[in-house]
Amino acid sequence: MKTGAQILLDCLKQEGVDTIFGYPGGRSLLVHDALMDDQQIKHILVRHEQGAAHAADGYARTTGRVGVCLTTSGPGATNLVTGIATAYMDSVPMVALTCQVPTAEIGNDAFQEADMAGITRPITKHNYVVTDVKDLARIIHEAFYIARTRRPGPVLIDLPSDVLGGKMKPVPSEPASRRGYQEKPTLNLKQIKRAASMINKAKKPLIYAGGGITQSNSSDKLRALAAKGQLPVTHTLMGIGIMDPKSPLSVGMLGMYGAWYANMAVGECDCLIAIGVRFDDRVTGKVSSFAPNAKIIHIDIDPSSIRKVMQGGLPIVCDAAEALDHLVELIEERDHGDWLAEIDGFREKGPLPRPERDHLVPHQVMEAIAVVAGDSPVVASDVGLSQMWTANYLPFGGPRQYITSGGLGTMGYALPAAMGAALGNTDRAVFAINGDGAFQMNCQELATCAQYNIPVKCIILNNGKLGMVRQFQKVLLDSRYASTCLGHHVDFCMVSQGFGVKALRVKGEADLHAVLQQAMDIPGPVVVEIPIHPDTYSFPMVLPGGSSTEMVFEAD
Repeated sequence: MKTGAQILLDCLKQEGVDTIFGYPGGRSLLVHDALMDDQQIKHILVRHEQGAAHAADGYARTTGRVGVCLTTSGPGATNLVTGIATAYMDSVPMVALTCQVPTAEIGNDAFQEADMAGITRPITKHNYVVTDVKDLARIIHEAFYIARTRRPGPVLIDLPSDVLGGKMKPVPSEPASRRGYQEKPTLNLKQIKRAASMINKAKKPLIYAGGGITQSNSSDKLRALAAKGQLPVTHTLMGIGIMDPKSPLSVGMLGMYGAWYANMAVGECDCLIAIGVRFDDRVTGKVSSFAPNAKIIHIDIDPSSIRKVMQGGLPIVCDAAEALDHLVELIEERDHGDWLAEIDGFREKGPLPRPERDHLVPHQVMEAIAVVAGDSPVVASDVGLSQMWTANYLPFGGPRQYITSGGLGTMGYALPAAMGAALGNTDRAVFAINGDGAFQMNCQELATCAQYNIPVKCIILNNGKLGMVRQFQKVLLDSRYASTCLGHHVDFCMVSQGFGVKALRVKGEADLHAVLQQAMDIPGPVVVEIPIHPDTYSFPMVLPGGSSTEMVFEAD
Protein backbone atom coordinates (compact mmCIF):
# COMPACT_ATOMS: atom_id res chain seq x y z
CA MET A 1 0.00 0.00 0.00
CA LYS A 2 1.18 3.50 -0.80
CA THR A 3 -0.09 6.91 0.17
CA GLY A 4 -1.31 9.43 -2.37
CA ALA A 5 1.85 11.46 -1.77
CA GLN A 6 4.03 8.45 -2.59
CA ILE A 7 1.98 7.65 -5.69
CA LEU A 8 2.38 11.29 -6.77
CA LEU A 9 6.18 11.05 -6.59
CA ASP A 10 6.19 7.70 -8.42
CA CYS A 11 4.18 9.25 -11.24
CA LEU A 12 6.45 12.29 -11.41
CA LYS A 13 9.50 10.05 -11.78
CA GLN A 14 7.75 8.11 -14.54
CA GLU A 15 7.31 11.46 -16.32
CA GLY A 16 11.05 12.14 -16.06
CA VAL A 17 10.82 14.80 -13.34
CA ASP A 18 14.11 15.32 -11.50
CA THR A 19 13.56 18.78 -10.01
CA ILE A 20 10.63 20.42 -8.21
CA PHE A 21 10.53 24.08 -7.18
CA GLY A 22 8.39 24.59 -4.13
CA TYR A 23 7.53 26.03 -0.75
CA PRO A 24 5.97 23.94 2.04
CA GLY A 25 2.93 24.54 4.20
CA GLY A 26 0.42 22.70 6.32
CA ARG A 27 -1.39 21.06 3.41
CA SER A 28 1.77 19.93 1.59
CA LEU A 29 3.37 18.22 4.61
CA LEU A 30 2.83 14.71 3.28
CA VAL A 31 4.42 15.47 -0.08
CA HIS A 32 7.49 17.05 1.48
CA ASP A 33 7.73 14.15 3.93
CA ALA A 34 7.68 11.68 1.03
CA LEU A 35 10.37 13.71 -0.75
CA MET A 36 12.70 13.10 2.21
CA ASP A 37 12.77 9.40 1.31
CA ASP A 38 13.18 9.94 -2.42
CA GLN A 39 16.67 10.26 -3.88
CA GLN A 40 15.64 10.83 -7.51
CA ILE A 41 13.74 14.09 -7.20
CA LYS A 42 15.47 17.22 -5.99
CA HIS A 43 13.28 19.76 -4.21
CA ILE A 44 14.48 23.36 -4.46
CA LEU A 45 13.18 25.52 -1.62
CA VAL A 46 12.45 28.93 -3.14
CA ARG A 47 11.76 32.04 -1.07
CA HIS A 48 8.43 32.95 -2.67
CA GLU A 49 5.93 30.83 -4.57
CA GLN A 50 6.05 33.18 -7.55
CA GLY A 51 9.74 32.32 -7.72
CA ALA A 52 8.80 28.62 -7.86
CA ALA A 53 6.55 29.17 -10.88
CA HIS A 54 9.13 31.26 -12.74
CA ALA A 55 11.91 28.77 -11.92
CA ALA A 56 9.79 25.91 -13.30
CA ASP A 57 9.12 28.09 -16.35
CA GLY A 58 12.84 28.81 -16.94
CA TYR A 59 13.65 25.12 -16.49
CA ALA A 60 11.01 24.17 -19.07
CA ARG A 61 11.87 26.80 -21.68
CA THR A 62 15.56 25.96 -21.73
CA THR A 63 15.34 22.16 -21.50
CA GLY A 64 12.16 21.51 -23.48
CA ARG A 65 10.89 19.39 -20.58
CA VAL A 66 7.88 19.99 -18.33
CA GLY A 67 8.64 22.23 -15.36
CA VAL A 68 7.07 21.43 -11.99
CA CYS A 69 6.22 23.65 -9.02
CA LEU A 70 4.64 22.71 -5.69
CA THR A 71 2.85 24.78 -3.05
CA THR A 72 0.55 24.50 -0.09
CA SER A 73 -3.06 25.72 -0.18
CA GLY A 74 -4.54 29.22 -0.04
CA PRO A 75 -2.01 32.05 -0.31
CA GLY A 76 0.76 29.65 -1.21
CA ALA A 77 -1.25 28.50 -4.20
CA THR A 78 -2.49 31.95 -5.22
CA ASN A 79 1.09 33.25 -5.21
CA LEU A 80 1.65 31.00 -8.25
CA VAL A 81 -0.96 32.79 -10.35
CA THR A 82 1.31 35.37 -12.01
CA GLY A 83 3.86 32.68 -12.88
CA ILE A 84 1.17 30.40 -14.30
CA ALA A 85 -0.25 33.24 -16.40
CA THR A 86 3.27 34.02 -17.64
CA ALA A 87 3.73 30.42 -18.77
CA TYR A 88 0.28 30.33 -20.36
CA MET A 89 0.86 33.43 -22.48
CA ASP A 90 4.20 32.08 -23.74
CA SER A 91 3.11 28.43 -24.24
CA VAL A 92 5.42 26.94 -21.62
CA PRO A 93 4.85 23.30 -20.52
CA MET A 94 4.37 23.33 -16.76
CA VAL A 95 2.54 21.31 -14.11
CA ALA A 96 1.59 23.26 -10.99
CA LEU A 97 0.84 21.09 -7.94
CA THR A 98 -1.24 22.95 -5.37
CA CYS A 99 -2.17 21.19 -2.17
CA GLN A 100 -5.65 21.80 -0.81
CA VAL A 101 -7.83 21.47 2.29
CA PRO A 102 -9.56 18.07 2.75
CA THR A 103 -12.31 17.32 0.25
CA ALA A 104 -15.00 17.50 2.96
CA GLU A 105 -13.96 21.10 3.73
CA ILE A 106 -13.84 22.40 0.15
CA GLY A 107 -16.40 25.14 -0.28
CA ASN A 108 -16.72 25.84 3.46
CA ASP A 109 -14.24 28.73 3.61
CA ALA A 110 -11.79 26.59 5.52
CA PHE A 111 -8.51 28.06 6.76
CA GLN A 112 -6.21 28.72 3.79
CA GLU A 113 -8.75 27.49 1.25
CA ALA A 114 -8.79 28.98 -2.24
CA ASP A 115 -10.63 27.80 -5.34
CA MET A 116 -7.56 27.23 -7.50
CA ALA A 117 -9.50 25.50 -10.25
CA GLY A 118 -11.75 28.53 -10.58
CA ILE A 119 -8.97 31.08 -10.20
CA THR A 120 -6.69 29.52 -12.82
CA ARG A 121 -9.25 28.35 -15.37
CA PRO A 122 -8.52 31.26 -17.77
CA ILE A 123 -4.72 30.84 -17.50
CA THR A 124 -4.23 27.08 -17.80
CA LYS A 125 -4.65 24.58 -20.61
CA HIS A 126 -6.58 22.47 -18.13
CA ASN A 127 -6.88 22.00 -14.39
CA TYR A 128 -7.98 19.26 -12.02
CA VAL A 129 -9.25 18.79 -8.49
CA VAL A 130 -8.41 15.23 -7.42
CA THR A 131 -11.18 13.89 -5.17
CA ASP A 132 -10.20 10.20 -5.03
CA VAL A 133 -6.75 8.69 -4.59
CA LYS A 134 -7.72 6.06 -7.18
CA ASP A 135 -7.78 8.79 -9.84
CA LEU A 136 -4.47 10.36 -8.85
CA ALA A 137 -2.06 8.44 -11.10
CA ARG A 138 -4.27 8.81 -14.17
CA ILE A 139 -4.64 12.55 -13.62
CA ILE A 140 -0.90 13.11 -13.11
CA HIS A 141 0.01 11.36 -16.36
CA GLU A 142 -2.82 13.05 -18.21
CA ALA A 143 -1.71 16.46 -16.96
CA PHE A 144 1.82 15.99 -18.24
CA TYR A 145 0.49 14.73 -21.56
CA ILE A 146 -1.67 17.84 -21.98
CA ALA A 147 1.08 20.21 -20.81
CA ARG A 148 3.67 19.01 -23.34
CA THR A 149 1.54 18.28 -26.42
CA ARG A 150 -0.18 20.41 -29.09
CA ARG A 151 0.39 24.04 -28.08
CA PRO A 152 2.18 23.53 -24.75
CA GLY A 153 1.01 25.24 -21.60
CA PRO A 154 0.53 25.01 -17.85
CA VAL A 155 -1.78 22.48 -16.19
CA LEU A 156 -2.78 22.76 -12.53
CA ILE A 157 -3.59 19.84 -10.23
CA ASP A 158 -5.28 20.63 -6.91
CA LEU A 159 -4.48 17.96 -4.31
CA PRO A 160 -6.69 17.76 -1.19
CA SER A 161 -4.76 16.61 1.88
CA ASP A 162 -6.99 13.57 2.44
CA VAL A 163 -6.23 12.38 -1.10
CA LEU A 164 -2.50 12.75 -0.42
CA GLY A 165 -2.95 10.78 2.80
CA GLY A 166 -5.22 8.12 1.30
CA LYS A 167 -3.77 4.65 0.68
CA MET A 168 -4.15 2.16 -2.12
CA LYS A 169 -2.27 -0.57 -3.88
CA PRO A 170 -0.59 0.98 -6.93
CA VAL A 171 -1.67 -0.32 -10.33
CA PRO A 172 0.26 -0.07 -13.61
CA SER A 173 -0.27 3.24 -15.36
CA GLU A 174 -1.90 3.25 -18.77
CA PRO A 175 -0.72 5.52 -21.60
CA ALA A 176 -2.08 9.01 -21.07
CA SER A 177 -4.94 10.13 -23.25
CA ARG A 178 -7.96 12.36 -23.04
CA ARG A 179 -11.20 11.94 -24.95
CA GLY A 180 -11.64 14.68 -27.54
CA TYR A 181 -8.05 15.90 -27.21
CA GLN A 182 -5.99 15.63 -30.38
CA GLU A 183 -2.26 15.53 -29.67
CA LYS A 184 -1.38 16.86 -33.10
CA PRO A 185 -3.70 18.30 -35.77
CA THR A 186 -4.06 16.43 -39.03
CA LEU A 187 -1.94 17.98 -41.75
CA ASN A 188 -3.81 19.35 -44.75
CA LEU A 189 -1.30 18.62 -47.50
CA LYS A 190 -3.43 20.49 -50.04
CA GLN A 191 -2.99 23.70 -48.03
CA ILE A 192 0.74 23.11 -47.75
CA LYS A 193 0.99 22.75 -51.53
CA ARG A 194 -0.95 26.01 -51.97
CA ALA A 195 1.49 27.70 -49.58
CA ALA A 196 4.48 26.41 -51.54
CA SER A 197 2.96 27.71 -54.77
CA MET A 198 2.45 31.16 -53.22
CA ILE A 199 6.06 31.22 -52.01
CA ASN A 200 7.38 30.13 -55.41
CA LYS A 201 5.47 32.92 -57.18
CA ALA A 202 6.48 35.65 -54.74
CA LYS A 203 9.09 38.24 -55.64
CA LYS A 204 9.49 39.60 -52.12
CA PRO A 205 8.76 36.71 -49.73
CA LEU A 206 9.46 37.07 -46.03
CA ILE A 207 9.28 34.54 -43.19
CA TYR A 208 7.85 35.87 -39.93
CA ALA A 209 8.81 33.30 -37.30
CA GLY A 210 8.02 33.00 -33.61
CA GLY A 211 8.11 30.85 -30.53
CA GLY A 212 6.24 28.00 -32.23
CA ILE A 213 9.48 27.18 -34.05
CA THR A 214 11.27 26.71 -30.74
CA GLN A 215 8.43 24.69 -29.23
CA SER A 216 8.50 22.29 -32.18
CA ASN A 217 12.32 22.04 -32.11
CA SER A 218 12.41 22.99 -35.76
CA SER A 219 14.87 25.88 -36.04
CA ASP A 220 17.16 23.74 -38.23
CA LYS A 221 14.25 23.07 -40.58
CA LEU A 222 13.42 26.77 -40.70
CA ARG A 223 17.01 27.57 -41.61
CA ALA A 224 16.93 24.91 -44.33
CA LEU A 225 13.76 26.38 -45.82
CA ALA A 226 15.21 29.88 -45.76
CA ALA A 227 18.44 28.72 -47.39
CA LYS A 228 16.75 26.79 -50.20
CA GLY A 229 14.38 29.57 -51.20
CA GLN A 230 16.62 32.51 -50.27
CA LEU A 231 13.86 33.60 -47.95
CA PRO A 232 14.75 36.36 -45.49
CA VAL A 233 13.55 35.76 -41.91
CA THR A 234 12.34 38.19 -39.29
CA HIS A 235 11.50 36.90 -35.84
CA THR A 236 9.53 37.84 -32.76
CA LEU A 237 10.83 38.33 -29.22
CA MET A 238 9.93 34.69 -28.53
CA GLY A 239 11.69 33.60 -31.70
CA ILE A 240 15.15 34.90 -30.79
CA GLY A 241 17.81 32.32 -31.62
CA ILE A 242 15.88 30.39 -34.25
CA MET A 243 17.99 32.07 -36.94
CA ASP A 244 21.73 32.57 -36.88
CA PRO A 245 22.05 36.37 -36.44
CA LYS A 246 25.15 36.29 -38.67
CA SER A 247 23.21 34.81 -41.59
CA PRO A 248 22.58 37.19 -44.52
CA LEU A 249 18.98 35.90 -44.43
CA SER A 250 18.43 37.03 -40.84
CA VAL A 251 16.53 40.32 -40.69
CA GLY A 252 16.38 40.52 -36.91
CA MET A 253 13.50 41.22 -34.57
CA LEU A 254 10.44 43.11 -35.75
CA GLY A 255 7.81 44.95 -33.80
CA MET A 256 7.34 47.80 -31.38
CA TYR A 257 10.96 47.85 -30.16
CA GLY A 258 12.46 45.87 -33.01
CA ALA A 259 14.56 47.01 -35.91
CA TRP A 260 13.17 49.58 -38.32
CA TYR A 261 14.56 47.63 -41.24
CA ALA A 262 12.70 44.48 -40.12
CA ASN A 263 9.43 46.40 -39.97
CA MET A 264 10.15 47.92 -43.38
CA ALA A 265 10.75 44.45 -44.81
CA VAL A 266 7.30 43.44 -43.55
CA GLY A 267 5.81 46.58 -45.07
CA GLU A 268 7.31 45.87 -48.50
CA CYS A 269 7.01 42.08 -48.79
CA ASP A 270 4.47 40.52 -51.15
CA CYS A 271 4.20 37.16 -49.35
CA LEU A 272 4.40 36.85 -45.56
CA ILE A 273 4.97 33.31 -44.29
CA ALA A 274 3.97 33.45 -40.62
CA ILE A 275 5.03 30.36 -38.65
CA GLY A 276 4.35 29.83 -34.95
CA VAL A 277 3.23 33.41 -34.28
CA ARG A 278 0.14 35.18 -32.90
CA PHE A 279 0.24 38.54 -34.74
CA ASP A 280 0.20 40.19 -31.32
CA ASP A 281 -0.12 43.94 -30.97
CA ARG A 282 3.55 44.46 -30.05
CA VAL A 283 4.39 43.11 -33.51
CA THR A 284 1.67 44.48 -35.75
CA GLY A 285 1.10 47.96 -34.38
CA LYS A 286 -1.82 49.33 -36.39
CA VAL A 287 -3.23 46.13 -37.88
CA SER A 288 -4.60 47.74 -41.04
CA SER A 289 -1.11 48.89 -42.05
CA PHE A 290 0.73 45.66 -41.22
CA ALA A 291 2.07 43.85 -44.31
CA PRO A 292 -0.30 45.80 -46.55
CA ASN A 293 1.11 44.41 -49.81
CA ALA A 294 1.40 40.78 -48.78
CA LYS A 295 -0.49 37.59 -49.29
CA ILE A 296 -0.36 35.95 -45.88
CA ILE A 297 0.28 32.30 -45.04
CA HIS A 298 -0.34 31.54 -41.37
CA ILE A 299 0.94 28.24 -39.97
CA ASP A 300 0.18 27.48 -36.33
CA ILE A 301 -0.66 24.45 -34.23
CA ASP A 302 -3.39 26.39 -32.40
CA PRO A 303 -6.45 27.10 -34.57
CA SER A 304 -7.58 29.85 -32.19
CA SER A 305 -4.49 31.89 -33.12
CA ILE A 306 -5.34 31.92 -36.82
CA ARG A 307 -7.45 34.81 -38.10
CA LYS A 308 -7.81 36.14 -34.58
CA VAL A 309 -5.99 39.35 -35.49
CA MET A 310 -5.30 39.25 -39.24
CA GLN A 311 -8.23 38.31 -41.40
CA GLY A 312 -7.97 36.45 -44.70
CA GLY A 313 -4.87 34.73 -45.95
CA LEU A 314 -4.13 31.02 -46.16
CA PRO A 315 -4.69 29.22 -42.83
CA ILE A 316 -2.73 26.05 -42.06
CA VAL A 317 -3.33 24.35 -38.71
CA CYS A 318 -0.43 22.01 -38.05
CA ASP A 319 2.80 21.50 -36.17
CA ALA A 320 5.53 23.83 -37.43
CA ALA A 321 8.05 21.01 -37.83
CA GLU A 322 5.68 18.99 -39.97
CA ALA A 323 4.85 21.98 -42.17
CA LEU A 324 8.51 22.85 -42.64
CA ASP A 325 9.38 19.27 -43.64
CA HIS A 326 6.94 19.48 -46.53
CA LEU A 327 7.70 23.07 -47.52
CA VAL A 328 11.43 22.37 -47.82
CA GLU A 329 10.61 19.67 -50.36
CA LEU A 330 7.98 21.67 -52.25
CA ILE A 331 9.52 25.12 -52.65
CA GLU A 332 11.86 25.93 -55.51
CA GLU A 333 15.42 27.12 -55.23
CA ARG A 334 15.24 30.83 -56.01
CA ASP A 335 17.47 33.86 -56.33
CA HIS A 336 16.01 36.76 -54.39
CA GLY A 337 19.15 38.88 -54.58
CA ASP A 338 17.30 42.08 -55.50
CA TRP A 339 14.90 41.68 -52.58
CA LEU A 340 17.73 40.94 -50.15
CA ALA A 341 19.60 43.98 -51.45
CA GLU A 342 16.52 46.11 -50.81
CA ILE A 343 16.39 44.88 -47.20
CA ASP A 344 20.13 45.60 -46.84
CA GLY A 345 19.35 49.13 -48.01
CA PHE A 346 16.82 49.49 -45.20
CA ARG A 347 19.45 48.17 -42.77
CA GLU A 348 22.01 50.74 -43.94
CA LYS A 349 19.49 53.58 -43.79
CA GLY A 350 18.17 52.79 -40.30
CA PRO A 351 20.47 50.47 -38.32
CA LEU A 352 19.97 49.73 -34.65
CA PRO A 353 21.46 52.74 -32.87
CA ARG A 354 24.85 52.41 -31.20
CA PRO A 355 25.34 55.89 -29.77
CA GLU A 356 28.62 57.11 -28.33
CA ARG A 357 28.28 58.76 -24.93
CA ASP A 358 30.50 59.79 -22.06
CA HIS A 359 28.82 57.07 -19.99
CA LEU A 360 28.04 53.38 -20.44
CA VAL A 361 25.36 52.60 -23.00
CA PRO A 362 23.42 49.33 -23.27
CA HIS A 363 24.98 47.98 -26.44
CA GLN A 364 28.42 48.19 -24.81
CA VAL A 365 27.15 46.15 -21.86
CA MET A 366 25.58 43.48 -24.07
CA GLU A 367 28.63 43.21 -26.29
CA ALA A 368 30.81 42.80 -23.19
CA ILE A 369 28.54 40.06 -21.81
CA ALA A 370 28.76 38.25 -25.16
CA VAL A 371 32.56 38.24 -24.90
CA VAL A 372 32.69 36.58 -21.46
CA ALA A 373 29.62 34.31 -21.77
CA GLY A 374 31.23 31.54 -23.83
CA ASP A 375 29.38 29.24 -26.19
CA SER A 376 25.60 28.83 -25.96
CA PRO A 377 24.90 30.77 -22.77
CA VAL A 378 21.39 30.96 -21.34
CA VAL A 379 20.10 34.45 -20.70
CA ALA A 380 16.91 35.33 -18.88
CA SER A 381 15.99 38.97 -19.25
CA ASP A 382 13.45 40.83 -17.24
CA VAL A 383 10.77 43.14 -18.60
CA GLY A 384 11.30 46.77 -19.52
CA LEU A 385 14.28 48.43 -21.12
CA SER A 386 16.59 45.58 -20.07
CA GLN A 387 14.44 43.20 -22.11
CA MET A 388 14.73 45.21 -25.31
CA TRP A 389 18.42 46.00 -24.89
CA THR A 390 19.13 42.30 -24.43
CA ALA A 391 16.95 41.26 -27.35
CA ASN A 392 18.46 43.77 -29.78
CA TYR A 393 22.13 43.77 -28.84
CA LEU A 394 23.04 40.38 -27.36
CA PRO A 395 23.45 37.80 -30.17
CA PHE A 396 21.99 34.29 -29.75
CA GLY A 397 23.09 31.58 -32.15
CA GLY A 398 20.48 28.98 -31.23
CA PRO A 399 17.06 28.41 -29.69
CA ARG A 400 16.35 28.08 -25.95
CA GLN A 401 19.22 30.44 -25.14
CA TYR A 402 17.12 33.54 -24.52
CA ILE A 403 14.06 33.46 -22.26
CA THR A 404 11.79 36.28 -21.16
CA SER A 405 8.17 37.04 -20.36
CA GLY A 406 6.96 38.05 -23.80
CA GLY A 407 3.18 37.82 -23.69
CA LEU A 408 2.38 38.87 -20.12
CA GLY A 409 5.40 41.12 -19.56
CA THR A 410 6.05 40.01 -15.98
CA MET A 411 8.53 42.03 -13.97
CA GLY A 412 10.60 39.98 -11.54
CA TYR A 413 10.84 37.08 -14.01
CA ALA A 414 14.55 37.02 -14.79
CA LEU A 415 16.25 35.92 -11.56
CA PRO A 416 14.00 32.96 -10.64
CA ALA A 417 13.73 31.89 -14.30
CA ALA A 418 17.52 31.95 -14.62
CA MET A 419 17.71 29.91 -11.42
CA GLY A 420 15.51 27.21 -12.98
CA ALA A 421 17.46 27.38 -16.23
CA ALA A 422 20.76 26.91 -14.40
CA LEU A 423 19.50 23.78 -12.65
CA GLY A 424 18.37 22.36 -15.99
CA ASN A 425 21.56 23.32 -17.87
CA THR A 426 24.47 22.66 -15.54
CA ASP A 427 27.04 22.82 -18.35
CA ARG A 428 26.17 26.34 -19.57
CA ALA A 429 26.74 29.86 -18.32
CA VAL A 430 23.46 31.40 -17.14
CA PHE A 431 22.70 35.12 -16.80
CA ALA A 432 19.78 37.08 -15.38
CA ILE A 433 19.62 40.59 -16.82
CA ASN A 434 17.46 42.96 -14.80
CA GLY A 435 16.65 46.58 -14.37
CA ASP A 436 16.87 47.79 -10.78
CA GLY A 437 13.07 47.92 -10.55
CA ALA A 438 12.50 44.37 -11.77
CA PHE A 439 15.34 43.03 -9.61
CA GLN A 440 13.67 44.31 -6.45
CA MET A 441 10.53 42.29 -7.17
CA ASN A 442 12.09 38.87 -6.61
CA CYS A 443 15.57 39.60 -5.25
CA GLN A 444 14.88 37.24 -2.32
CA GLU A 445 15.67 34.35 -4.66
CA LEU A 446 19.32 35.26 -4.24
CA ALA A 447 18.99 33.38 -0.96
CA THR A 448 17.94 30.29 -2.93
CA CYS A 449 20.90 30.71 -5.28
CA ALA A 450 23.24 30.98 -2.29
CA GLN A 451 21.78 27.97 -0.48
CA TYR A 452 22.11 25.64 -3.47
CA ASN A 453 25.13 27.39 -5.04
CA ILE A 454 23.21 28.01 -8.27
CA PRO A 455 25.71 29.80 -10.56
CA VAL A 456 23.49 32.57 -11.92
CA LYS A 457 25.35 35.71 -12.93
CA CYS A 458 22.81 38.42 -12.11
CA ILE A 459 23.29 41.70 -13.97
CA ILE A 460 21.53 44.78 -12.55
CA LEU A 461 21.28 47.68 -15.01
CA ASN A 462 20.76 50.45 -12.48
CA ASN A 463 19.26 53.70 -13.72
CA GLY A 464 17.33 54.48 -10.55
CA LYS A 465 14.13 54.61 -12.61
CA LEU A 466 11.33 52.52 -14.03
CA GLY A 467 12.92 53.10 -17.40
CA MET A 468 10.34 51.93 -19.92
CA VAL A 469 7.46 53.70 -18.18
CA ARG A 470 9.66 56.79 -18.00
CA GLN A 471 10.28 56.50 -21.75
CA PHE A 472 6.54 56.52 -22.39
CA GLN A 473 6.16 59.51 -20.08
CA LYS A 474 8.87 61.38 -21.95
CA VAL A 475 7.56 60.61 -25.44
CA LEU A 476 3.81 60.67 -24.83
CA LEU A 477 3.30 62.85 -21.72
CA ASP A 478 5.75 65.72 -22.26
CA SER A 479 8.27 64.43 -19.69
CA ARG A 480 5.80 64.34 -16.80
CA TYR A 481 7.59 61.68 -14.75
CA ALA A 482 5.00 60.38 -12.32
CA SER A 483 5.94 57.59 -9.89
CA THR A 484 8.89 56.28 -11.88
CA CYS A 485 11.81 57.45 -9.71
CA LEU A 486 13.19 54.59 -7.62
CA GLY A 487 16.08 56.62 -6.27
CA HIS A 488 19.66 55.48 -5.76
CA HIS A 489 19.42 54.74 -2.03
CA VAL A 490 19.51 50.96 -2.35
CA ASP A 491 22.99 49.44 -2.09
CA PHE A 492 22.49 46.40 -4.29
CA CYS A 493 25.91 44.99 -3.54
CA MET A 494 25.26 45.11 0.18
CA VAL A 495 21.80 43.58 -0.30
CA SER A 496 23.29 40.74 -2.33
CA GLN A 497 26.04 40.11 0.19
CA GLY A 498 23.37 40.00 2.90
CA PHE A 499 21.81 37.06 1.03
CA GLY A 500 25.20 35.35 0.91
CA VAL A 501 25.93 36.20 -2.75
CA LYS A 502 29.14 37.87 -3.87
CA ALA A 503 28.64 41.23 -5.55
CA LEU A 504 30.67 43.48 -7.86
CA ARG A 505 30.09 47.01 -9.10
CA VAL A 506 31.10 48.40 -12.49
CA LYS A 507 32.28 52.01 -12.38
CA GLY A 508 32.32 52.68 -16.11
CA GLU A 509 33.45 51.56 -19.54
CA ALA A 510 37.08 51.21 -18.42
CA ASP A 511 36.42 48.34 -15.99
CA LEU A 512 33.32 46.77 -17.61
CA HIS A 513 35.08 43.80 -19.23
CA ALA A 514 37.33 43.15 -16.25
CA VAL A 515 34.45 43.09 -13.74
CA LEU A 516 32.33 40.81 -15.93
CA GLN A 517 35.25 38.42 -16.36
CA GLN A 518 35.81 38.47 -12.60
CA ALA A 519 32.16 37.49 -12.12
CA MET A 520 32.61 34.57 -14.49
CA ASP A 521 35.73 33.42 -12.65
CA ILE A 522 33.90 33.28 -9.31
CA PRO A 523 32.12 29.93 -8.83
CA GLY A 524 28.48 30.11 -7.85
CA PRO A 525 26.09 33.07 -7.99
CA VAL A 526 27.36 36.62 -8.48
CA VAL A 527 25.59 39.98 -8.72
CA VAL A 528 27.06 42.67 -10.98
CA GLU A 529 25.67 46.20 -10.68
CA ILE A 530 26.15 48.39 -13.75
CA PRO A 531 25.23 52.10 -13.79
CA ILE A 532 23.00 53.27 -16.64
CA HIS A 533 22.16 56.91 -17.26
CA PRO A 534 18.47 57.57 -16.45
CA ASP A 535 17.87 59.17 -19.86
CA THR A 536 19.04 56.11 -21.78
CA TYR A 537 16.11 54.56 -23.63
CA SER A 538 15.24 51.90 -26.22
CA PHE A 539 14.84 53.30 -29.70
CA PRO A 540 13.49 53.06 -32.31
CA MET A 541 9.96 52.42 -31.11
CA VAL A 542 6.46 52.29 -32.57
CA LEU A 543 4.04 54.58 -30.78
CA PRO A 544 0.94 52.83 -29.40
CA GLY A 545 -1.63 52.47 -32.17
CA GLY A 546 0.85 53.59 -34.82
CA SER A 547 2.03 51.90 -38.00
CA SER A 548 4.97 49.53 -37.52
CA THR A 549 6.98 51.32 -40.22
CA GLU A 550 6.52 54.75 -38.62
CA MET A 551 9.01 54.49 -35.79
CA VAL A 552 10.30 57.14 -33.41
CA PHE A 553 14.10 57.24 -33.31
CA GLU A 554 14.71 59.60 -30.41
CA ALA A 555 12.97 60.92 -27.33
CA ASP A 556 12.66 64.55 -28.41
